[in-house]
Amino acid sequence: MKVLITGAAGFIGFHLIKALQAFDHQIVGIDNLNDYYDPQLKLDRLNILGLDSQALNTQTRLEFGKLLFIKLDLADRIAIAQLFEQEKFDLVVNLGAQAGVRYSIKNPHAYVDSNLVGFVNILEGCRQTQVKHLVYASSSSVYGMNTKQPFSTDDRVDYPISLYAATKKSNELMAHTYSHLYGLPTTGLRFFTVYGPYGRPDMAYFSFTQKILKGESIDVFNNGIMQRDFTYIDDIIEGVMRVMKRIPAVQESELTQVQAPYKIYNIGNNQPVTLRRFITAIETACGQKAQENLLPMQPGDVPITYADVDDLIADTGFKPSTSIEEGIEKFMNWYKRYYV
Repeated sequence: MKVLITGAAGFIGFHLIKALQAFDHQIVGIDNLNDYYDPQLKLDRLNILGLDSQALNTQTRLEFGKLLFIKLDLADRIAIAQLFEQEKFDLVVNLGAQAGVRYSIKNPHAYVDSNLVGFVNILEGCRQTQVKHLVYASSSSVYGMNTKQPFSTDDRVDYPISLYAATKKSNELMAHTYSHLYGLPTTGLRFFTVYGPYGRPDMAYFSFTQKILKGESIDVFNNGIMQRDFTYIDDIIEGVMRVMKRIPAVQESELTQVQAPYKIYNIGNNQPVTLRRFITAIETACGQKAQENLLPMQPGDVPITYADVDDLIADTGFKPSTSIEEGIEKFMNWYKRYYV
């Protein structure tokens, strides 16, 4: 197949391309390499994929084997349309987005440009060139302050509490519209707190590790009693790759007669972990205790995320299973090689 991966230099995009390189696919990866976090980490990811990231100082395209990387912004409507027309993709995996809950409070326009404008550009490219399947990243944040546990894809998700969550819910609605109107098969993946080697430095486990090793205090919100369904990156990639091969059948809504080849899955560990256990796992891997600065819950945060993955298991035969202790140890082994 010819596959487009957006957010190719991002955490999940990098790991997905790395896994796909073992197969005989033509892969095109795009990323705008923005500075939301240290761009050097993104460039290092590209280097591991076999690309010479230094060449991006003078050009916007890099090639290695069957991988083509293009520095490109999702919001560039004309360039995205040209890319689809030139390459004729069989499959698209849209992982490119402006991430982060708290940053959406500071810089809302970045989320509109990337997550809304960029996503409709991807949808249009898929429609115009008859892409066989669009898989796209949604987020557990769409569940907002839902109290029913675990979170099910059958639950109402009409009350997001951050702009980031609102854009991800919007992506699901936009995809459903294109599935219904144009018969474009789309599958949305609600990721639950993804972590692991080469992860995003803005995530809590990353900053906790950094500060504990330096002997600095860490900010612990809500007294550490929040719970998260942490999902190790290898589990995420396995789930994504299985979903890529499973084009959704036409389904009819239980409430209406609307039909669409459309599906949503949760990808989470199905075993929520308290922030306290999470910190303990990091302390154990670091070999030293944390100094804690206890703070109230932050705006846009939720007390618990907990994924119902029954649909994922039934349709793909896969369930994430890496424990937080095992995953954090693997992350720590990478972190010490890369930073220390």
